Amino acid sequence: MHYKNERIIIREFTPEEFLLFSTLFENENVTRYLPYKTPEEYKEMFDKAVADYEAGPFSRWGIFDIQNNDFVGMCLARIFLDNPEQLEIGYTLSESYWGKGLGTEVCKALVDYCLSLNHQKDIVAVTDLDNFGSQKVLLNNNFKRIENLMREEQDRELAYFILQKE
Repeated sequence: MHYKNERIIIREFTPEEFLLFSTLFENENVTRYLPYKTPEEYKEMFDKAVADYEAGPFSRWGIFDIQNNDFVGMCLARIFLDNPEQLEIGYTLSESYWGKGLGTEVCKALVDYCLSLNHQKDIVAVTDLDNFGSQKVLLNNNFKRIENLMREEQDRELAYFILQKE
């Protein structure tokens, strides 16, 4: 995955960028809607992302501001763990980049990327029930909300969105 427009670039993380990646998850407002993870779990997540670049085509990527190379956040595309017949997208943005339309841009880039793979699978996303900002982004990108998803192992109910293949 490599994406660039006039505002952002989405690219692979380098192994040296773990500190950048991990600082994203130190902000309580950023992690409010995410399942709790330990610092060790974030390290494992980052290491897996870097390892996945070789295997392709799915992983987590860094989002950077094209003007100043500031770290904006991270995004992902992967086989959906809850249903391997679907592809899941997701993103997490630094709080200083909220409300600037970047979520919509990242979501569109991820959808375009998934469609370019010709997997012929529906694309899905899940959010915390209270994460209305991300839900609005998904709806603006033509996702439809369907029945909530229950994750028994986390004892969590999530808003479930789908963009059906045509």
